[in-house]
Amino acid sequence: MNTISDLILKLASRKDTVRVSDITKTTGFSRAYIGRFFKELQDEGKIALLGSANTARYVLSSPRQLELMKKKILAVHRLLRNHDVSEDIILKDIYKNTGILAGLPENISHIVDYAFLEMLNNAIEHSQSKSIDIVMKRNDSGIHFAITDKGIGIFENIMRKRSLGSHMDAIQDLIKGKQTTSPESHSGQGIFFTSKTADLFIIRNINKKLIFDNSIQDILVKNGSTIKGTKVFFSIRLNSPKELNAIFNEYTDDNYDFSKTSISVKLFKKDVDYLSRSQARRIITGLDKFKTIILDFAGVDTVGQAFADEIFRVWQSFHPNIKITHKNACENVLFMIKRALHAN
Repeated sequence: MNTISDLILKLASRKDTVRVSDITKTTGFSRAYIGRFFKELQDEGKIALLGSANTARYVLSSPRQLELMKKKILAVHRLLRNHDVSEDIILKDIYKNTGILAGLPENISHIVDYAFLEMLNNAIEHSQSKSIDIVMKRNDSGIHFAITDKGIGIFENIMRKRSLGSHMDAIQDLIKGKQTTSPESHSGQGIFFTSKTADLFIIRNINKKLIFDNSIQDILVKNGSTIKGTKVFFSIRLNSPKELNAIFNEYTDDNYDFSKTSISVKLFKKDVDYLSRSQARRIITGLDKFKTIILDFAGVDTVGQAFADEIFRVWQSFHPNIKITHKNACENVLFMIKRALHAN
């Protein structure tokens, strides 16, 4: 009679993937008992885990098998505990364990990365929610994701922070980001740019739905069922011609000096402070074609910890072969850069 370990390996070979539940159904043993055999085989390097929680499945540990099965995973669901969680780690996990973001056109990859990081960061930092629900999937029509929290709610949050009279006033304030040359001063800076990159972008809170439908170039407000917290939905076609840098450049005027292999970014602007991750992403996104990025801080008095961390730790970790350097940084700026580098 085959051992349980033999049975696991046999099913993994025959079915490509095997779950703990497959073995419990076959043997009648408990999940805890069967789980020990999976753990032993994983520790021995005979099987590998793809996914987590209710999507967890195991495959034989050959590179070819791992890559083949990863490409077949085109949907993911994560329920995060909002404590010491980082949006870039979640994105890396999706890249590593699924095929959702594999082989995308470069312009779509830049847009999805930016939008997902912005929206998840909003939920982590501003929702005051204990948990965050993430769903992302890929199909023939495109890439789609939804991020839901159980926190204060975006319209309620804007209404309170800006001392507005109603949720409709908060919605109006969120929309009017397009009317300013300094979107950093608005509550929805990341939302503003994300809404421009999507084919369809929906924000839900209380009983209102704010819909950015770029297929018809319109913004709609509709009534819906009442929800606690905030839910955002993002969708973009795989063949969308949108370019993230073109959207940024339409509303910002960062000064870039290009060469064949390097780019120098002059950061100084009058009355602009560099504080947020959103600002950092807008500056750095799309520069992965260059071998060297030089950030010129001449005239910049200080930067925020989040701004420095996003560039010198997070973005750099996604692009380890690109050299990010700086010049003309004052003592205040150097302090924040060193903090970010030390975090590595």
